[in-house]
Amino acid sequence: MTGQLAEAPSGTADRAHLLTVGVEEEFLLVDPHTGAAVPAVDLVMEQVPAELRGQVEREFQTSQIEIGTPPGLELSSIRHSLGVLRRALADAAERAGVRLLAIGTGPVDGPVPPVVDKPRFDQMIERFRLLVPGPGNNGMHVHVGIPDPETGVHVLNHVRPWLPTLHAVTANSPFAKGEDTGYASWRSIEWERWPSVAPTPYLESHEHYERLIRQLIASGVMLDEGMLYWYARLSAKYPTVELRIGDVCPSVDDAVLVAALVRALVATAIDDIAAGRPAIRTDHHLLVAAHWRAAHDGLEGDGVDLTTGEVRPAWELLDRFVERVRPAIEQHGDWAEVSDLLGGLRRHGSGAARQRAVFARSGRLSDVVQDVARQTHG
Repeated sequence: MTGQLAEAPSGTADRAHLLTVGVEEEFLLVDPHTGAAVPAVDLVMEQVPAELRGQVEREFQTSQIEIGTPPGLELSSIRHSLGVLRRALADAAERAGVRLLAIGTGPVDGPVPPVVDKPRFDQMIERFRLLVPGPGNNGMHVHVGIPDPETGVHVLNHVRPWLPTLHAVTANSPFAKGEDTGYASWRSIEWERWPSVAPTPYLESHEHYERLIRQLIASGVMLDEGMLYWYARLSAKYPTVELRIGDVCPSVDDAVLVAALVRALVATAIDDIAAGRPAIRTDHHLLVAAHWRAAHDGLEGDGVDLTTGEVRPAWELLDRFVERVRPAIEQHGDWAEVSDLLGGLRRHGSGAARQRAVFARSGRLSDVVQDVARQTHG
């Protein structure tokens, strides 16, 4: 994936540039009969069509597999790439005798699949031992192009207070070990075992950002920059800001919506920076509390408004988020689609709510697995 700025087409509002966006998604491989995670990544990789293998990768555990879209200006191109890759991967999984799930973590109890045989992963296991979470921890990462790293660091400061709302939107892992965890995003709770997982701190400059990375590596909580598991960071590979707070979304529609909202948030931050508007200096502990509440309640409960410190309905916070970034959504030509997708999200609920609704009807996690598989394939 590469990230960049692109010149706006003539007739596009008064922005000088539009931002590219790209998406990475991680999926769980499960037994089609029991729903338990299975170490089948090598079998599935063998079945992936040759022309798509450059966009499919192994992840940390042998029960996981990852896709990445090329960056694009148009949401339609992101939708097309995600649809093609998801369908191809789901079909490859079926040929390999397993099932592909777009889900934050495995809902069914079973043995923890081994880690992929890779020197860097071996080093992580040697140092961090039993921190490996459950059957597979599957997230969604959204990359948005930025003009330069210094601007990117200031973007990170500006987006911090708004990430808990996106956290709630993407909640898609209420079940684990065969039962309801009480959380909308149990993946988030498992993920926090790693010592470098945290909200992004307020950063004074790109030099400050790089110095912190060096200090964290020296402290031993990270092997390298790739283990900087902040909820938003500068990509170590591409000229992008990478937001990595969410569970993988159940459907392409959900993923496209999140990609559009993330791009609009970054674009709004860049506009604020250019206008000299300061970032909100959110207290770190309140930010941690807001993310915990998002993981616990998801979109169907309450959240913390980090502009006031008050607890408000999560949907009210999402409406306020959309109102704030709507000019950037419109400038990218995305408003009609985003408005339609938000309507669908309001009707159907978050991924966590959909899973719980299926379970409430039948009382069987096998039905939950089947429904997630259906949404994953599209």
